Amino acid sequence: MLSGKNIVLGVSGGIAAYKALDIVSKLKKLNANVDVIMTSSAAEFIKPLSFQALSQNPVIIDMFEEPKQWEIQHISLAKKADIFVIAPATANIIGKVANGIADDMLSTTVMATKAPVLLAPAMNTNMYESPIVKDNIHKLKKYGYLFIEPASGRLACGDVGKGKLPDVSDIVDEISLILYSNKDYNGKTVLVTAGPTQEEIDPVRYISNHSSGKMGYAIAEAARNRGAEVILVTGPVALIPPRYVQIINVTSNADMYNAVMDVYDRCDIIIKAAAVADYKPAEAFKHKIKKTDEDLNLSLKKNIDILKELGKIKGSKILVGFAAETDDLINNAKTKIEKKNLDMIVANDVTVEGSGFKADENLASIIKRDGEILSLNKMSKSELAHKILDIVKTIN
Repeated sequence: MLSGKNIVLGVSGGIAAYKALDIVSKLKKLNANVDVIMTSSAAEFIKPLSFQALSQNPVIIDMFEEPKQWEIQHISLAKKADIFVIAPATANIIGKVANGIADDMLSTTVMATKAPVLLAPAMNTNMYESPIVKDNIHKLKKYGYLFIEPASGRLACGDVGKGKLPDVSDIVDEISLILYSNKDYNGKTVLVTAGPTQEEIDPVRYISNHSSGKMGYAIAEAARNRGAEVILVTGPVALIPPRYVQIINVTSNADMYNAVMDVYDRCDIIIKAAAVADYKPAEAFKHKIKKTDEDLNLSLKKNIDILKELGKIKGSKILVGFAAETDDLINNAKTKIEKKNLDMIVANDVTVEGSGFKADENLASIIKRDGEILSLNKMSKSELAHKILDIVKTIN
């Protein structure tokens, strides 16, 4: 979350200017305050009123417009910013900033800020590959300006190549990463498991569960933001994995067990948020089981209990488990702590509406090995991820 953070977004004149609306929307959903500065060229592509409606702040374009408050706007915004973002950043604005040209509100304000400056280039691929643009980007990087690489694909002009505005989610993610100043997990390697596993019945059917992977992915992102090296072992999910995280994709319980054991020695903290299938078919059929008029009896056998196996070799590592329960939540979770040698467990009742599997929020209780119970209010999975990491820090 970006609560209380002030983000100044500069929008320069390119066809990708419309995507900046989505940047503002996503930042506002993270509770950030957003001020928008547009170049006059950007205002030819999209109306300032759209940015004003989304940001809930006046949009600034004209340097010489009569100020709404008695302050020098480019200086006040420059000081206000926790981060200054230019998206899209055209060759023109990159060239201006690199060469000290301050002739409009955007170039003037970015020159005056002491906040981190992140530029998201978007332009024709030939322009992006131009030696002049490359030199300007190189010069700005030497001055400490930050860049997010443009994407490749079909451009508005019809050319194919590098130059598309980076994905909006990636831009917002980069902003969050830069602004998260608490790097209390620097030097730590955190292993997170996420999502369901699938146990094959035949080539077209499998056993699985309702896990979406959202909780595990939120923990991986939070740990990354706090400076950890993160390894995410993930079952099949429909989520975009966090950037700058080592991703290991798995399908079955056995796949996840092998992947976890392969990297276990490198890790300081293991957080097992995955909903691993407890049982698998006793026999996986090589050919599709044909439907008949008769009932089908499927024999199941026990899967490896990955968390219990980790508990046997835990040593000095911190081991965190999850308990998704439908009844007797606390007692069932406490039993798991003892049986699986955990340092703490995150317990949630999956019958609570709007919480648990597939939801964006969770209502959880965190139980430590010493018996301490922390009952939390319902919150986003991102907020809960940070709560979990806060409590992990207290474990000796």
